[in-house]
Amino acid sequence: MGLSTWAKKKKSKESKKMLQQIISNQKQHMVREEAGEHKRVAVDKRTPAQKAFDKMQEKRQIERILKKASKTHKQSVEEFNRHLDTLTEHYDIPKVSWTK
Repeated sequence: MGLSTWAKKKKSKESKKMLQQIISNQKQHMVREEAGEHKRVAVDKRTPAQKAFDKMQEKRQIERILKKASKTHKQSVEEFNRHLDTLTEHYDIPKVSWTK
């Protein structure tokens, strides 16, 4: 099975982009070696959408943690019990023994 032309084009574009990044990284590395720097720089290979997604996930997780940390266990239990009191009888536990 061969790749479709779209897949071939996409693959070639991605490979060209990766090749350009590798070349630019090598050039930066050569310049740093000449300058005496030997630090490794991590290359972020994520797309802007992936970066934004990760940023929002982290933000939501922090908000969730702060929300849970703002209440004590006792307050959470009281709130849950109030919620259960508002439910109808439909949600009650059914009777198991039919003899009584």
